[in-house]
Amino acid sequence: MAVGYSRGSIVLAKLLLKDRRVKKAVLGGMGIDFTDYRWPRKIKFMNAFNGKVSEETQEAVDYAKSINADFRSLYLQQRFQPNTRKSHLAYIQAKVLVIAGNEDLDNGSPEKLHKAVPKSEFVIVEGDHNGTYKTKAFSEEVVSFLD
Repeated sequence: MAVGYSRGSIVLAKLLLKDRRVKKAVLGGMGIDFTDYRWPRKIKFMNAFNGKVSEETQEAVDYAKSINADFRSLYLQQRFQPNTRKSHLAYIQAKVLVIAGNEDLDNGSPEKLHKAVPKSEFVIVEGDHNGTYKTKAFSEEVVSFLD
């Protein structure tokens, strides 16, 4: 079993194609857009963490500053983020729960991600990207799925 959220889901999607030992997995807080190698949002945030801040990325940069995050690390995480082609998601053999908040669509459609993964279930709970994983509903859905 494995659980990913946000970037963790991006990494986990790649792992599910490389390691068949994972039989159940949760892809949380992520939509289908990460499958685009030239995902504009990824590029915007990569640039922001390298000093080219935009209106869209200002809040994330401010938050990173508030927690004394390492901007070089954040830049490199964006730059070298794993890429999984949408067509490759069809080869995932694990049972997968795609779960996201009803206000968490900045990373594309989680429903389209669900449709691209053959043995997946799809759940929407209340919340935005930075709050969904902290809710009781999210935890209950994940635990129920993994049980």
